[in-house]
Amino acid sequence: MIIKILSWNVNSIRTRLEQVLNVCQKYKPDIICLQETKVINDSFPQNEFLKLGYSHFYLHGIPSYNGVAIITQQEAESFDILDLSQLNNGRQIGIKIFGIHIHNFYIPSGGDVPDEKINLKFKNKLDFLKALISWSKKITPKNFLICGDFNIAPFEDDVWSHKQLKDVVSHTDIERKYLLKFLEVGNWNDAVRAQINPPENVFTWWSYRSKDFKINNRGRRLDHIWISNDLKKKNYSIKILDYTRTLSRPSDHVPIKIKINL
Repeated sequence: MIIKILSWNVNSIRTRLEQVLNVCQKYKPDIICLQETKVINDSFPQNEFLKLGYSHFYLHGIPSYNGVAIITQQEAESFDILDLSQLNNGRQIGIKIFGIHIHNFYIPSGGDVPDEKINLKFKNKLDFLKALISWSKKITPKNFLICGDFNIAPFEDDVWSHKQLKDVVSHTDIERKYLLKFLEVGNWNDAVRAQINPPENVFTWWSYRSKDFKINNRGRRLDHIWISNDLKKKNYSIKILDYTRTLSRPSDHVPIKIKINL
């Protein structure tokens, strides 16, 4: 059995709906994990997905910002909203389907100043990461896949310039330390970096300030898919769909697709 999972920070499902539908038509994922949907559950555009054969919706949305969703063709065995940050802030959701636990995360961006004493957003980001580390220790991942916008580029070559970005939020030492601790304690496998490495493009995000992202290529790898050890042994392939960044009014993030032979 082969399953296909797509993960994408769409930066507003209503703004990017046509693009999401086109990607789904082209690649036909069995499971769609979206971040930053920016709609409450009742406003999620289910009808358009129903037309493509997606009949099950697992949503955790709040007004105007954040929001995560998992959309499937087959009904999930279970559904959980993991309020790890205890803020009900639309950042974490999970299902079990095809015998696999799939969790979709939208880790806080952290604001502009990498100092938790003067920047509450940065403190909230670090607290969220600490909660993920604790959760990862408890679950002993088996048949697990986690994905989403982690808002951190953990390795030096996950950004266009480590030297210029090492003091910029998303690539600071403390953020990278916490994310790699999260990776380590759950014995997770970074599925993207297992198959894609520089000089091949690993970036999944480019700033809107960049007039031509392909020429400048000042990107960062902020979006991730991690798998447990048992899934690592399966045949799988990864693709970063960076062509979506060239579309009209794109998200600043691009999707990642994983295909696993179970």
